[in-house]
Amino acid sequence: MEAPPRETEVLILGGGPAGLSAAGALKHHGISPVVLERDERIGGSWKRRYERLHLHTVRTFSGLAYFPISGRYPKYVSKDQYAEYLQAYADHFGLEVQLGCAAQRVRVDPQSDPQRPVLVVETDRGFWRARNVVVSTGMYRQPKIPAFPGLPDFRGSAVHASAYASGRDYAGKRVLVVGIGNTGAELAVDAAEQGAAYVAISIRSVPPIVPRDVLGRPVQVSGMLLSRLPPHLADRIGRTISRVVFGDLSGYGIGRPDWSPFSAKRVPVIDVGFVANLKNGRVAVRPNIARFTPQGVVFADGRTEAYDVVLFATGYGTGLDQLLDVPGVLNEAGYPLSRSGEPSSQAGLYFMGFLRSNRGHLFETNLDSRRLAENIVKTTAEKRVA
Repeated sequence: MEAPPRETEVLILGGGPAGLSAAGALKHHGISPVVLERDERIGGSWKRRYERLHLHTVRTFSGLAYFPISGRYPKYVSKDQYAEYLQAYADHFGLEVQLGCAAQRVRVDPQSDPQRPVLVVETDRGFWRARNVVVSTGMYRQPKIPAFPGLPDFRGSAVHASAYASGRDYAGKRVLVVGIGNTGAELAVDAAEQGAAYVAISIRSVPPIVPRDVLGRPVQVSGMLLSRLPPHLADRIGRTISRVVFGDLSGYGIGRPDWSPFSAKRVPVIDVGFVANLKNGRVAVRPNIARFTPQGVVFADGRTEAYDVVLFATGYGTGLDQLLDVPGVLNEAGYPLSRSGEPSSQAGLYFMGFLRSNRGHLFETNLDSRRLAENIVKTTAEKRVA
């Protein structure tokens, strides 16, 4: 016999930084939400990420709402330290986190009052009903590998970045990294510095590359200051700083960027050793892949090279289109139409954490979760009066 649905005023889907910060902000305002987290432990996904990973944002601006990261941690917190912080955050607020519980479908109860709808959430452990549902399942839910011609015939190892652990696993091998976001650039460095015989990175679109620190100032702080300026001016200043720090990289295969961070509202590649490895010849740049062969790849310029391993730093899908049976809340790319922390077009449905910012994702998450809590407190009070 199926168990009856459980009920709560606010249900949060996802217990990563965005979900926990939302829960902590709500607790701060006297509302006790329930958080559903598919992992078996808080911070589990951070623990499993590649060994060398550290936050690219500074500790001071990477904490969640109403509970900063302890000063005993370094300026740039490691992945394991951040996982510890997430557990400490949940403990500090006494959050109710249902671990090992994956949300599978969200819909509106058609029998509920349209003015005060109830949202039904199906999980692998039964059903929940809530007046408010906060979707914070993350931007990195579904690893994506493009369907390159010939890829099924490649005899080497094809690995998505989500499964990468350490460059030690590829010592002595010829490695190609596909994609030059922050993850791709860092995996190329890690493989090169831990003994790969040869490392190349395939670039389809040239990104802007910025130093992590300039004269002791973190690039995140610079991003906060520059974001106050008109985007074209902020981009121009950023390009000048990068050119002064790195010099002309066109001789190494990195030409003028195809987009600019503030105008495009995209995060640049934050350098943590990539440029140095590029200049010393440990990492080579290659164009986009035309097709795979059993032994390696043929690039867009006609060059053919053999590889033992191809690492795909080619991004993720949100999976929201499969999770939500709620029309009109997502764009064509599967991202929320509403701003993080603000009400969506569906009453009672909110999103948290689906954003990119040159001020820092975690910094924005802190602010957005505070706004989310204020919005839910306000609407909850209005419903009670009604």
